Parts: sequence; C-alpha cells; structure tokens
Amino acid sequence: MSYLCIIGCNKTGVMMVTKVLLVVAFFLASYLVGALPFGYLAAKLLKGIDIRQFGSQNVGATNVARVMGKPVGSVVLILDVAKGLAPVLVFAPVAARLVPEFSLLNAKVLCGLGAILGHVFTVFLRFRGGKGVATTCGVLLGLDWKALLVSLAVWLLLVGIWRYVSLGSILAAAVFPVTVIVLHWGNLKSAGFLIFFAVGIASLVIARHRGNIKRLLAGTESKLGEHRPAA
Repeated sequence: MSYLCIIGCNKTGVMMVTKVLLVVAFFLASYLVGALPFGYLAAKLLKGIDIRQFGSQNVGATNVARVMGKPVGSVVLILDVAKGLAPVLVFAPVAARLVPEFSLLNAKVLCGLGAILGHVFTVFLRFRGGKGVATTCGVLLGLDWKALLVSLAVWLLLVGIWRYVSLGSILAAAVFPVTVIVLHWGNLKSAGFLIFFAVGIASLVIARHRGNIKRLLAGTESKLGEHRPAA
C-alpha cells in the first residue's frame, strides 16, 4: 500500500512540475514575441540608423513617427499592438487547456504581462525597450476591451486638446485600473489577478514616462505632429 502511495505521490509531483513548466514556457514565449523591437528594426532597415539616437531616443511608434514620418510610425504602431494581442489570443487558450487549474482569464493576464515586459525590457536591445503603451493596448484588446475603450477615450480627449501623446498615455494608464475595478465590482474575487495586473501595468507605464513628466513640467515636451527627421 505504501509503495503504491509513493508511486501516486511521485506521479502527482511530476504532473505539477510539468504544469508549472508549461506555464513558464508560455510566459517566456509571450515575452519573446513582445520583445521584437519593430521600431528599432524599421529604422535600421529603412534608413540604416539607430532610432535610439534620435528624437526622444525611444524605440516606440511615437518616436519612430517623429523621426521617420507618420507612415512608418503607423506601421510600427500596428505591429506593436499586434505583438501584445497575439499572445493573449493564441498562447493563453492553449495554456488554459493544458493546465486546467489555470483559468483562461489568468492565462491571458500572464501571457499579456509577458508580452508587455518583453516590449519594455527587450532582450534584443539589452533590456532597454519602449514604454509599453501600444503593446499594452494590444493586450487589453484581447483581455478587457471595455476598459481599453475608456482609457482610449481619455487618451484621445487629452491628446486632442493638448497634443501631448505622453500626457494622454500617462493619464490613460492611471484611469485603467480604476475602470477595471468598476467593471468587475460585482466579482472582484475572481478578477483579483486582473486587478493586480492592471495596477502593476499602469505603474510600469507611468514609471517609463518619468522623462516625459520632467519635460512636461519644464515645458519642453514635444507635441503631436512635430517632426524631427533623422540626419
């Protein structure tokens, strides 16, 4: 009897370890997708420059548009959004099926987090990536589109009035966790991981804009539409 118990316990332990490794694997796969530096690649391939040496020295779509023009910036924006959306729609459902104890919502949050961290701390650029706004939008599109719409409305309103993309992004990020809590008010317990994710991601996005905050306060921040061509 004790021998059978040991075998059963060993099998249970192996299964648990296997499931943990699967979850880690999907997180890392999401990270690698998010880490693809499309802004950097566009500047290198089209003009042979390092986008990190121009404009705000950021690899995100806003700086690409400022340095290389709106068409290129728009393409980079779409790709950055897509690399946030893809892990949520593709990897998360598979992870939830292979690890039933891990709900689909939690799998989406985990894969989305991996993609955002990949963009912000990309391994391909020595862990110095973009600010995560576009990729976060892609994640939210597949995770909680209602909360995304509220944040997007805030962003459009503020950018439309003051033409500061950074200001719109900062305040839209701040509004996001509040919106998530309101939308899931009747079911906060099951949405706990999502709320934790919302607060963490909002904090990360705002922290990544600390340079922009300094320039906004100093009155030196660039406005939407100001073009700074690469030399």
